[in-house]
Amino acid sequence: MSDALKIKLSIADRVYPLTIQAHQEEGLRKAAKKIEAMIKQFEQSYAVRDKQDVLAMCALQFAAQTEQKSINNSNEVQLAEDKLKYLNDLLQQHLAT
Repeated sequence: MSDALKIKLSIADRVYPLTIQAHQEEGLRKAAKKIEAMIKQFEQSYAVRDKQDVLAMCALQFAAQTEQKSINNSNEVQLAEDKLKYLNDLLQQHLAT
């Protein structure tokens, strides 16, 4: 790693030392901050005290968000493809006449 940077992230009362690329730092720190906020929200909303349960709920939440974005993007791509096919068919009709 040429731009290796050593950082420590705290998640669920544990410190994780990481060696990363400098350009990854902001994203990792933001992600850790989101996880901490979600942990706090779950602990307050559901009175969950076991960190493993809370972390599992966070993982499920983030995975569900990722999957939903993938589904939404897939639907948007399909819609765009359908529109392009329609436009292509119109152009083909005009060119044929």
